[in-house]
Amino acid sequence: MNVETPRLEIHIDRIAHNASAVISQCGAQGIRVAAVTKVMQAHPALLRALEGSGCVMLADSRIDNLKRIAEAGLDLPTMLLRAPTPGNAPEAVRWADHTLISSYQTAEALSNAAGMAGVRHKVVMMVDVGDLREGVWPDRAVEEVSRIARLPHLEVAGLGTNLACFGGVIPTREKMEMLVTLRDECRSATGHPLELVSGGNSANLPLLASGEMPAGINNLRIGEAIVLGRNVLDRSPWPGTRQDTVELVGGIIELQRKPSVPIGRTGQDAFGNTTHFTDRGLRLRAICDLGRQDAAPDAIEPVDPGIEVLGASSDHLIVDVTDAETPVRVGSEIRFLPSYGGLLSASTSPHVRKVATGRP
Repeated sequence: MNVETPRLEIHIDRIAHNASAVISQCGAQGIRVAAVTKVMQAHPALLRALEGSGCVMLADSRIDNLKRIAEAGLDLPTMLLRAPTPGNAPEAVRWADHTLISSYQTAEALSNAAGMAGVRHKVVMMVDVGDLREGVWPDRAVEEVSRIARLPHLEVAGLGTNLACFGGVIPTREKMEMLVTLRDECRSATGHPLELVSGGNSANLPLLASGEMPAGINNLRIGEAIVLGRNVLDRSPWPGTRQDTVELVGGIIELQRKPSVPIGRTGQDAFGNTTHFTDRGLRLRAICDLGRQDAAPDAIEPVDPGIEVLGASSDHLIVDVTDAETPVRVGSEIRFLPSYGGLLSASTSPHVRKVATGRP
């Protein structure tokens, strides 16, 4: 029986292996892991892989994904990674146990929503230690936490930061010590325990492995290192993990021998790019039923080393199969390993079927 393409094959057992490996490495240094599910929209296959892995929390940036986690029935607390707008505060309170915040206005809206719901909501104040994404500047952290701690329906669970995301700033011992020191100052100013110190994401693992992570950091939010087994600082394989956890599969809809340089005057392509071609003579080219709506061509790598991705339009992926190790024909399938960006696109594309394989 043929399985339709394009499809994303999610290998539950391989992701579960990665999760256990990474979470054990963190646990050996007293760090507990919030497993991040956003790159795969909290797909049930990913949730099955994470269940029983040892993570203490599930984290996502989208409220809709937190709803999927709730529907799956996993008995783990949840964390909303992206601060909600004030208008979305009621939904955040309903579906998240913790919310990362960076402004008093958001905290006030969450406190009001929590009061209406008759609950006490936990928040983590984000501090920007240099990556220039979200977070209060360090010199304002104590003042902001002190204000938020007075809100009636919130509990300031702790402090967090994010690195190697927008600015690409690498986590260092000095930056982690800054976060711990700020937590201690906020604790003294408020009298609250502020037990959670969330040092960042997968980018913190090299610091952890070096033995330079300060003892005060007790939480990391890990996604890519678990799902794809990558060191996010250079995309090299992370020790103890597999990289063949998710495969994007396209079907060949055309196979022709054609010139390697277009014939005629050329201008911009459909996406406003000017492409330069190298004349390699006649080559065997295949078109797959994948396009930029599903994944950017530079965000997927063929499993077969003899196949080369040439480019893509909205709906067609053009690949050179002249040197393919496995014979191809119209109807054959080509497998690709997606990068984080490629997986994000394929996971969110409604045109890519998601298929789970293996068991945790």
